[in-house]
Amino acid sequence: MTNIKDFIREIPPYDEHQDETLALLRKQNCFFDTSDPGTAKTRPALAAFIERRAKGGKKCLVLAPKSILQPAWGNEIDKFFPGTSYMVAYATNRKKAFLDYDCDIYITNHDAAKWLMDTKNIPKKYWKDFDTIIIDESTAYKHYGTQRSKSAYLLAKKMTYRECMTGTPNPNSITEIWHQVKLLDDGRSLGTSFWKFRSIVCEPRQTGPSINHLTWEDKPGAEVAVYDKIEEFTIRHKFEDCVDIPPNKITEYYIDLPPALRKHYDNMADVAATLLANGQLLTAVHASSVYQKLMQIASGAVYTNLLDPDNDNPHVVLDDGRYELVMDLAEARKQCIVAFNWRHQRLGLERAADKRGRKYRVIDGTVPDKLRIEAVDLFQAGEIDDIYAHPQSGGHGLTLTKGTTTIWTSPTYNAEFYKQLNHRIYRAGQTMKTETIHIIARNTCDEQVYSKLGKKLTSMQLLLDLLQS
Repeated sequence: MTNIKDFIREIPPYDEHQDETLALLRKQNCFFDTSDPGTAKTRPALAAFIERRAKGGKKCLVLAPKSILQPAWGNEIDKFFPGTSYMVAYATNRKKAFLDYDCDIYITNHDAAKWLMDTKNIPKKYWKDFDTIIIDESTAYKHYGTQRSKSAYLLAKKMTYRECMTGTPNPNSITEIWHQVKLLDDGRSLGTSFWKFRSIVCEPRQTGPSINHLTWEDKPGAEVAVYDKIEEFTIRHKFEDCVDIPPNKITEYYIDLPPALRKHYDNMADVAATLLANGQLLTAVHASSVYQKLMQIASGAVYTNLLDPDNDNPHVVLDDGRYELVMDLAEARKQCIVAFNWRHQRLGLERAADKRGRKYRVIDGTVPDKLRIEAVDLFQAGEIDDIYAHPQSGGHGLTLTKGTTTIWTSPTYNAEFYKQLNHRIYRAGQTMKTETIHIIARNTCDEQVYSKLGKKLTSMQLLLDLLQS
């Protein structure tokens, strides 16, 4: 067996940007790491805690996306900090993990926050042995009013040392940063009232006949105002400045809807209802539902249940052309990550892949944690061709550097999911040129969604650039 001292000597030194992060972590009790996905934020976060622990500090709680608890956090501890004890707590073993094991670090998923604050599960006195909380992908708690966000804040208040980590802090609006910062400093920087903060950084725009039909849009310069308040405890490293890897290029493939599909699309756009081939009438109850239906029709199918398009209710397949294109693109490249937004797209990809004999795995909310980890291992070992991933489930923390291409079967509105999923292959350890492919149906909402997505990314990038400078 390798001597632990020999193993420690084999551990690579910190990169320059990690040294900079660790130096600031040693000075701050609250810390916000907004560095890009793929810049190895985990290691400095663990190092700062382990230094304190070695000097008599207390334990650490890590809250992170479920899919990366072991692949990102557990494996990172094994690799860089041998001898540090930890438990990964899933819903199936959570009580046993927290109450039956005495460890340095406890790692669990974002949704566990509510469970952890329930005294029926964990007694109040339990937390006296903790002084550190690390929240990976802190945008999970960007909506201050949700129960899990409230519970996360109650947990954070118990800790002396608090860190949030995300490369996409404000994917849709500057207001999304407010609760993440409150988790760190109890409102000292951006105030204790969300409503007051919003009135300062946003302005209302009326969107309907009633004065209550409002949307709030970021004011010009809002990012600068927020930056001035949080710069002292925030750090930002741009991926391209930290990692020397071949570039990533974006390629757009335009398709034309076939006549029958175009007819369905235009009918929905014009009269807000489509008489499907089986005689069912699909009614869109408001504008957002219409847009959702338009995106689904453009993708090749539409659901007959407006309320829950992701369950097992029937959907009508209108065209399979996109999936054939995805297979053509994938076959011409090395291993691929393929993004899908709806269940019908997952099924369409599986049908097309099975027909062509491609080896693949799926990562979405229906896939158990064990099988997600297995999918990553098989992909990295080169034993499968593709991973078909829903961006919410496969977009955070996973390392899939054996892949060279990310294919978006359809666009997503979510700027965070978009950026995070693209960085599964475009990250440290990548040695090949990579490509991000957008499949876009011409003269449809696909074009509008990508245009709007670009504006969201630009707004977020403005704040990130300020934080970096």
